[in-house]
Amino acid sequence: MCEANAYMKNGDREELLMEQVDIIEPAADGLRLVDIFGRQKLIRARIKDMNLLNHRIVLEEETEK
Repeated sequence: MCEANAYMKNGDREELLMEQVDIIEPAADGLRLVDIFGRQKLIRARIKDMNLLNHRIVLEEETEK
């Protein structure tokens, strides 16, 4: 299994955003995350760190430019 859990970084904390993420795709306003069951989330964020060996994806909220 290659799924990873996605976390949103909030200051010094990381909050679990979605478990068993299978797909991350760029979307018009951020990222589209899809889990192994087909559930989707659209979030305004960017990838801060990925460690697929440890099955972790850390995202940061994208600020408007």
